Amino acid sequence: MKAVILDSDTLGSDIDLSPISSLIDRFDCWGATPHDEVATRLEGATIAITNKVVINDEIMAALPDLEMIAVTATGTNNIDMQSANERGISVANVSGYGTQSVAQHTLMIMLALATRLPHYQRDVAAHHWESAASFCLQNHLTMQLADKHLVLVGSGELGQAVAQLARAFGMQVSFSARPNAEQDDRPTLEALLPQADVISLHCPLTPDTHHLIGEKQLKLMKSHALLINCGRGGLIDEHRALEALRRQELGGLGVDVLPVEPPREGHALIDALTQEALNLIVTPHNAWVSPEARQNIVNLTADNIRNFLKT
Repeated sequence: MKAVILDSDTLGSDIDLSPISSLIDRFDCWGATPHDEVATRLEGATIAITNKVVINDEIMAALPDLEMIAVTATGTNNIDMQSANERGISVANVSGYGTQSVAQHTLMIMLALATRLPHYQRDVAAHHWESAASFCLQNHLTMQLADKHLVLVGSGELGQAVAQLARAFGMQVSFSARPNAEQDDRPTLEALLPQADVISLHCPLTPDTHHLIGEKQLKLMKSHALLINCGRGGLIDEHRALEALRRQELGGLGVDVLPVEPPREGHALIDALTQEALNLIVTPHNAWVSPEARQNIVNLTADNIRNFLKT
């Protein structure tokens, strides 16, 4: 039996792939695969393993031996699911692999924004501390997280992990109802926003959640509120949020994701990082990249393959 991983570079060179390779007679490992070489590299393969490489209907039609696609990510938007179903090809993804890593990253952003770390780091680099009249700088108003209200969108494993860490800081935590949910007794996001000191998003990107935080929602928020998106690019309207931050109608903005990744054409938030003095943090979609989380992806993918082989 042959299995092929098409983009192992997405997992990093320090990750042990033996939990997968030990299950297979022949294991071909490619660091990256251009679209026009996908079908060639998968020729004769029973199992295709991909993170971001697209496997569409045309590719599946050229691969009569393909029986399983193992996605080394939570999202399956790079797979033509309808075609896979029609062709009897099993598709398995992984979830919950980086819960602790992403929760930790979320709290890092929250703490940095609350303590106005971007401002104070710029001040120190500009030698303002050295010329201060007193022993410290205190020209940026910080936020103590204890007793502050955190509103979370997304109550799954990741949202619950963030809530646990936030409660350790003494925060009050609320989960909002799912957007447009017919049966959900929790308060709506719009009802919670005026009470929130921190808003953190940990939900999928769907038509219902696209620009979940837009102009209307930003106007409902406290002017000191912190907004964090470690979920998916597109959950917030970044341009509206940036304008609110500039007008001091938002206390801080932190994102780990953008609508287009990598942002080869640039992005307004990246420009603002280098050109403006704002309480702004942008990280390069790396909340999940701890070695533990990346190895867990391999282990969970091996479990998916093992379950497939049993059928």
